[in-house]
Amino acid sequence: MTSPTNIPRSIAFIGGGNMATALIGGLCRQGMTGQQIWVVEPQPEQRERLQSQWGVQTLGSAGAELAGCELVVWAVKPQIFAQAAEQAGPHVRSALQLSVAAGIGTDTLARWLSSERIVRAMPNTPALIGRGITGLYARPAVSSAERESIAAVIAPTGPALWLEREELLDAVTALSGSGPAYVFYFLEAMIEAGTDMGLAPEQSRQLALATFGGACALAGDSPESPAVLRERVTSKGGTTYAALSAMQAADMKEHFMAAIRAAQARAQELGQEFGRS
Repeated sequence: MTSPTNIPRSIAFIGGGNMATALIGGLCRQGMTGQQIWVVEPQPEQRERLQSQWGVQTLGSAGAELAGCELVVWAVKPQIFAQAAEQAGPHVRSALQLSVAAGIGTDTLARWLSSERIVRAMPNTPALIGRGITGLYARPAVSSAERESIAAVIAPTGPALWLEREELLDAVTALSGSGPAYVFYFLEAMIEAGTDMGLAPEQSRQLALATFGGACALAGDSPESPAVLRERVTSKGGTTYAALSAMQAADMKEHFMAAIRAAQARAQELGQEFGRS
C-alpha cells in the first residue's frame, strides 16, 4: 500500500499521547512507513510503545533530526506548549504547523513558532477507533494544497469540518472535543439505573450501549430532527413521557446546555492563561 500523494512525506509529532497515537495509526494504515514519522515524547514507556507498534523514530527531546519534516503536529497539553515550542520550534520553522492543543490561538502560536502557516485542530477521542470528528481552522497563509494535506492526515480518524472563524473552535471544543465525556456520563447513569432496578451490571451495560449507539445511528440516518424522533417515541401518559417529564421538571436540558457553555468558557480561558508567554 502507498500513502496518498497529498500526505506529507515526513511528519514530526511533538507529544506521543492519545491524539498522536490515533493519527500515527491512521497514517501507517494508509501506507506511511515508520521511518517517515518522528515522535518527540519524554516518557520512555510511550516512546517504546509507539516504536514497537508502528516502527516510528522517537526522541526524548527535540533535535536537528526534525529539520527535514514537512509537517509538525503539536500534540501537547496547553500548559506545556510554550516550553515545547521553545525547544522544538527552531528545528521546524519551515514546516507546516498543526496544533491539536485546546484553547491556544493561532496569534499566540504564530509568535511562539515564528510561522504563519498554522492550522488548529480540535479532534475528539473516538479518533482512536476512526470514529472521531475534528474541527479545523487555517490561518490565511495556509494554501489550499496545504489544507488538503491536513485533511488527508486527519481523514483516518473520521470526518473534518473547516471553520472560517477561529473563535468557533472554542464551541467545537465544548461540543465535540469534550462531548465524548458527556456521552460516557449519561451511559454511567443509564447503567447504574438499570442495575438499581435489578438488572445485572453487564445486562445494564449491554442495553445502555446498544440503545445509545442505535439511537445515534437512527438520528444520523433519518432526515428528521432529534426533536421529531423524540416525539415519535413519546406517547402522552406512557413510560417515555414519565421519564422526559422528570427530566424537564429538573431543567435537565438547561443544565446540560449550561455545562457545554462552561466548557466553551474554559477553552477561552485556556488560551488566555497559557498564551501569555
